[in-house]
Amino acid sequence: MSKDNYGLNPDRPTRNAAVQSADAEGHVDPTVEFELDTDQPAGAAAYLRTTTAIRSRAAMLLARARAGESKWFTIGNADALEDTARTIGEVTRDRYPWNPIPYHSRWRHFEAGGINRVKMLDDLLGPIDATQRARAHIDLVLVSVLLDAGAGPDWHYVEPATGQRYTRSEGLGVASFHAFTSGLFSSNPAHPFQADAAGLRALVTDRLGDAFQVSSFNPLVGLAGRATLLRRLGEAMSEQPEYFGDDGRPGGIFDALVSPHGPVAPPTAEIRAHDILSLLLDSLSAIWPASNAVDSIAADGSDAAGTGDPAFALGDCWRHSAVQGPGLTNGWMPFHKLSQWLTYSLLEPFEWAGVKVRQVDALTALPEYRNGGLLIDSGLIVPKDPAFLAREWKVGDEFIVEWRALTIALLDELVPVVRKVLGRKEDELPLARMLEGGTWAAGRVMAQRLRDGAPPLRIVSDGTVF
Repeated sequence: MSKDNYGLNPDRPTRNAAVQSADAEGHVDPTVEFELDTDQPAGAAAYLRTTTAIRSRAAMLLARARAGESKWFTIGNADALEDTARTIGEVTRDRYPWNPIPYHSRWRHFEAGGINRVKMLDDLLGPIDATQRARAHIDLVLVSVLLDAGAGPDWHYVEPATGQRYTRSEGLGVASFHAFTSGLFSSNPAHPFQADAAGLRALVTDRLGDAFQVSSFNPLVGLAGRATLLRRLGEAMSEQPEYFGDDGRPGGIFDALVSPHGPVAPPTAEIRAHDILSLLLDSLSAIWPASNAVDSIAADGSDAAGTGDPAFALGDCWRHSAVQGPGLTNGWMPFHKLSQWLTYSLLEPFEWAGVKVRQVDALTALPEYRNGGLLIDSGLIVPKDPAFLAREWKVGDEFIVEWRALTIALLDELVPVVRKVLGRKEDELPLARMLEGGTWAAGRVMAQRLRDGAPPLRIVSDGTVF
């Protein structure tokens, strides 16, 4: 059996404890591995790391809200859906009147100010082959995405070479680009244009703050959390050379997915988008808060004493009292927003290297401030009590969990309506391009119009989710 058939290679060892059928040497029997026993932490974690779980549970919460059973929200009618689609269509036409709409990804932020920073990086890398270039692109974008939680309203970044001032996601993108090209994430002075395990493990919060121009007058929300996340990334990569190579580089996932275990020649290689996401969720589980683990909730929804095994840490997956599911998955609503944002952002490095990425629509919408804020501001998601918009929430509060789930389900419903508004075919406007066209920008436009750019909800952030 091959990796192409099952997404796992039986001849390639794994150290991931969540892979339940690995033998003592780490080899996998895929026929056993895909029989998920959700009464066990390994099987439950594996299921909750799928977009099938995300979509089905989000759809259930949407159906429940439409039936009037939610204590938090009501859902707008068909007219509200059409109005929201028209708003998205108008913004999309303004942004992309003629050109093909690109993927929603971190690479768009590297283009801020109309500057082609990818070309700048390629020029710095010099004459290297496509695989080496892909590794460097992946190094950059993985670190940058993990730094991409909300910056807060008071932070900005001034690009030294241009003097241009950037805020929010564009600012974080441009700042992380220059931190990367300065060698901040590399342990090897002879090879500064990379990120590696040793460099990330040694990352000092103050040095990251200096690279992002943070000061008492220019505060960045969740700076310490971001630095901790990168240090955890370094630890996780150093412990998994089968995914990240002996040097522990994010770019090692290119080789893990494509060569030598895929087709020999990268231009003919094919992978699925969910292959990328699954590898990220399995290999990086240790970087997320270990307390948020699948074995910390029992099948009846009550608290349980978890093992603390990082292989079962779920990251962006939260409890909701109305979510039902088998075994230990009961009560959990998964999102994996940063991991999916990273997957969207990895599509282009793989494709630039000649690898065809299929089934991109398996990924879900990204439930965050702009996409979810748009649906509140357009009247499609309506809080039952206006006071909910005035108070401060935590990421794990049920109100926020449900809002994010409703965002995913409603954006799936909006895709065909927006296509109709724009006269686009399915292959011209998949979800990944509507998000770019599209919903994220429309959310920002609405927020600017209504609240000077602030989102409609106030959420306490540690820099690892929002």
